[in-house]
Amino acid sequence: MNIRFDGVTVAVTGAGHGFGQAIARSFAGLGARVFACDLSERELAETAAGTSIATSAFDLTAKGAAEGWIKSIEDATGGAVGVLVSNAGGVRGQVMRPVEEVPEEDWHAIFDINTHAAFRLAKAAAPAMKRAGTGRIVTITSGAGLKPSKTGIQAYCAAKHALVGLTKQLARELGPFGITVNSVAPGFVLSNPSTLVQFESYGEAGKKALVEGLALRRLGAPQDIANGVLFFASPLADWVTGQILSVDGGS
Repeated sequence: MNIRFDGVTVAVTGAGHGFGQAIARSFAGLGARVFACDLSERELAETAAGTSIATSAFDLTAKGAAEGWIKSIEDATGGAVGVLVSNAGGVRGQVMRPVEEVPEEDWHAIFDINTHAAFRLAKAAAPAMKRAGTGRIVTITSGAGLKPSKTGIQAYCAAKHALVGLTKQLARELGPFGITVNSVAPGFVLSNPSTLVQFESYGEAGKKALVEGLALRRLGAPQDIANGVLFFASPLADWVTGQILSVDGGS
């Protein structure tokens, strides 16, 4: 099947690098009208280079930001977002600390970008999707949403577990309106500076053990994650919803 997304409006968060960049560029390459957001204008410019991707640099956790962005897309296109990819997330520069040493504001900061932003985006996009009678929402969770996190960061693990729950609940709620909601759960991918630092911290023996613990004996690439998103957004997944697809090399 020759999968194309001509005429489809796609919104991708956290699109300045890594997974989000690969996802946005993949959809654009297959004909979609892509809207991408992130904090960094410079990184978004790299994502959009040579494409027609429309970019917006802002803090997705700011009050009203998610809702305003979705409305701006609907106003620009005259219709619903066809595919919403909630990719923005991460550890917000945090490292593992004993639970008794974690400031409450650091806990909330991780939940704000990993879980609350995805909720606000879905809430904003759902009404127009319902009126259209169709739509795809794809969240990017993590292996940390299915088991303890290699980062050791309590809030990250809890937030990704919460996002898995949100994905499944929205699938049940929005299914009657023709909207599917699924998630890609990446394994260990060197997609940003924090994962590179984490990988290097393992030392040569630890890095070797991590790779040899994967069935495919290699780390993933951002495009591997993008490919999972393209599947969920494509006609191949018309009867697939509420699913978490682990893209992890067989960990």
